[in-house]
Amino acid sequence: MRRFVWLAIIAVIGVAAALMIGDARDLPERLVGFGWWAFAAASAGALASYVGGVRRGEMGLRCQRVRVPVGSSALVFGAGLSLAITPAKLGELVKSYLLRELHGIPATQTAPVVVAERVTDLVALLALAVIGVAAYGIEPVLVIIAGGVIGFGLLMLAWPRPARALIDLVTTPKFSRRFRAPMQEMYGGLASLCRPQLLSLATLIAIPSWACECIGFALIVNAFPGAHVDVGLAMVIYAASTIAGALSFLPGGLGVTEGGMAILPVRSGNIPEAVALAATLLIRLATLWFGVLLGVVLLTIARGKIA
Repeated sequence: MRRFVWLAIIAVIGVAAALMIGDARDLPERLVGFGWWAFAAASAGALASYVGGVRRGEMGLRCQRVRVPVGSSALVFGAGLSLAITPAKLGELVKSYLLRELHGIPATQTAPVVVAERVTDLVALLALAVIGVAAYGIEPVLVIIAGGVIGFGLLMLAWPRPARALIDLVTTPKFSRRFRAPMQEMYGGLASLCRPQLLSLATLIAIPSWACECIGFALIVNAFPGAHVDVGLAMVIYAASTIAGALSFLPGGLGVTEGGMAILPVRSGNIPEAVALAATLLIRLATLWFGVLLGVVLLTIARGKIA
């Protein structure tokens, strides 16, 4: 398992680096006059958003009747960031592995918490995007489609009969039959974590966390000489692009998320293309890649505790 984790990290980082290197070559020319205080503020905002993530994780674990020390919970959450660049962040299920190794908690008991975090992330981002659409009217079709997909997923969680039937169907082949019981157990835990009251509370925690990153994007754009974007517009661009990246199931949403963040500001008529590209690279460095680097450090610490 440890070897797989590290191979996955190296492979995805390599692919991401290859995708980003073309734009990064011209980055120094675009950074003339850039206010680096904004990059520091965006990184601090990302760190603040992780605090909200730890809070949601602890709440989910309590709902699953799991008790772990706060420090250990924070360590496991942070270590999971190392695999945030996997499709739909599903690599963060490594947190369940760490909780099992550190505290002997069955993975089937904690995996629903990790998946529930992704659900509340999407709902929170959708809420922020809707606010931006209401104010600016940018990309309503994208937000409507995303809302439909997320709504369908929530419907499946609230309507267990078809969901459990789908699990039975998927695990019909002999080679997958042994996964049926664990998947049914995980579905039950996920459905309980996504009940309206718990989902609403978790989303209320997630919204300000993601808003920190949206504001960071606005600060970075506005730190370029002559460029300006309203916070509300930055919010819908960042949220809609992140949702599109997540629903693409590409590693970390790479390519899709960056494309949205680079194209939408230009289409809004406010930001030059060169500034949009540079701002996109900087915000991804301050959020996604900062989180991955922090996660690798904390994963190393967690592995040391296991050994």
